[in-house]
Amino acid sequence: MEWLYSPSLLSIKIGAITVVLHLLLGVGIAYYLSGQKTFIKSVVDILVTIPIVFPPIALGFFLLLLFGKNGVIGQLFARFDIEIIFSVTGVLIASFVAGLPLVVKPIQAAIDEQSKRYAEASYTLGKSKLYTLVFVLLPNIKKVILVSMFLGFGRSLGEVGITLMLGGNIIGKTDTVSLAIYNYAFSGDMDKAITLSLLLGIISIGLFFGLKKFAYL
Repeated sequence: MEWLYSPSLLSIKIGAITVVLHLLLGVGIAYYLSGQKTFIKSVVDILVTIPIVFPPIALGFFLLLLFGKNGVIGQLFARFDIEIIFSVTGVLIASFVAGLPLVVKPIQAAIDEQSKRYAEASYTLGKSKLYTLVFVLLPNIKKVILVSMFLGFGRSLGEVGITLMLGGNIIGKTDTVSLAIYNYAFSGDMDKAITLSLLLGIISIGLFFGLKKFAYL
């Protein structure tokens, strides 16, 4: 049953770490992008939104150029003997990038709405921006944050294009459930492909009902 456990455990591991990164970095980016727009904010906003409108395989190719040994970022990591491409780290980056807009955009919109109601009152009382964010804004949008985490996790499980380019689809090492389905379907092993597809389907249904539950809290 290694064919089932290996990609499943990798997908769960990558998904869990991605949720943590989205919670920390995604919320931070959403807060940064909220409020008055600037040129730099607009550039960051475009970069965050790109995974929604850009073909995943093409985006993965550009990230491959960026994080490869000869890429700007890849060269920096290579100095410390850290390889990103064709590794679990590459799969993690793909997962994070793919789900980031689904996390950032709803939280950004919620913060903008809450800022008009509560942030100004908090500032008037002499509270800092950090205090206002942690103790005023975020508690009031916790439902939006939870829903965003669900969306980011779901996108992580279904990611193929970017993962294929950065992770390399190495069987037993970087093949997630989605990539394993592709591999087994391509090789004609339909029973395994169907089993893994059903597994993703069950998880997706669970996420759907989770979203509905939080929507009515």
